[in-house]
Amino acid sequence: MKLTIIGGSKGTGAKLASLAQAAGHEVTVLSRSGQGPEGVRVLTGDAGDPSAAASAVAGADAVVVTVGGAKGNPRHRAAVTRSVIEAMKKEGVQRLMVQSSLGAGDSGKQMPAPLRVAMKVALAKPLADHNEQEAAVQKSGLAWTIVRPTGLTDKEPAGSWQALQTSQEGTLRGSIPRADLAACMLELLEDPASVGKAVGVSS
Repeated sequence: MKLTIIGGSKGTGAKLASLAQAAGHEVTVLSRSGQGPEGVRVLTGDAGDPSAAASAVAGADAVVVTVGGAKGNPRHRAAVTRSVIEAMKKEGVQRLMVQSSLGAGDSGKQMPAPLRVAMKVALAKPLADHNEQEAAVQKSGLAWTIVRPTGLTDKEPAGSWQALQTSQEGTLRGSIPRADLAACMLELLEDPASVGKAVGVSS
């Protein structure tokens, strides 16, 4: 699979890039810093720029957006995601995965009860960005999957995780190592049954 990761210079995106590359996939990373894991193709650019986004997704089988927030731009994730969606349509690329956050959309009920109120207050601005991002994805007409992790850590991976849709019973735990999230994302990316689904993920 030819995989493009938007925002793969660090964090979950970098973990996913390394994992996919080790699994034999051809990985391209687009980042503003021009940095990325060893062994992957790295492009320097801002995915909010239509030409940079088009260059990054051209020829890809799938695109994953893992960008974080940006200082001075409270809707950075949404803006980048819209740019990537338009680039994918232009280049004829259909498969899209976006890293959102638990609490976005209809996923609040999946959060551990003690965290629900606190997280809504503490993460109000990021969640508003993610809500706008998710809305753009769901209206895109692409073959999308939204992944909503709980709190991210750099702990050693356990090699297992919980993945729940909001239609399923149960709540998720409060955190997940980035490496486990990346492994989950790669698994979902390769699963046709995940298309059109939003999945909450925790340890």
